[in-house]
Amino acid sequence: MTSLNVYSVLVVLFLTCGIVMATKENDQIIKENNCETKMGLPCVLEAFTRIFSTGSISNKCCGELVVLGKVCHSALVKRTLENPVFNDLNPATIIAKSIQTWNNCLALIDSPSPSA
Repeated sequence: MTSLNVYSVLVVLFLTCGIVMATKENDQIIKENNCETKMGLPCVLEAFTRIFSTGSISNKCCGELVVLGKVCHSALVKRTLENPVFNDLNPATIIAKSIQTWNNCLALIDSPSPSA
């Protein structure tokens, strides 16, 4: 019985430390890469709505997202998911929408423009 309680405490500590480390890691990535200053607020809102709700993202904001970079994009999405306000969202769904948004924007920006 005692070993079960010790095991339970260790599991809780491990999970708590993992969450704290993930939060610190994302915050460090965001700070080191100046992620919060690379997109304008209108595009941040468009991308946020596209990933965390329903909506679309304009070509202009796709361009800003690609300039932001995948590392910043991923860290910002993960940090947002760590916020208790978003506990009711399915993290796997959000990550999938985040990846889909990134890939769609990257393909749009990388595609050749039609000739004039």
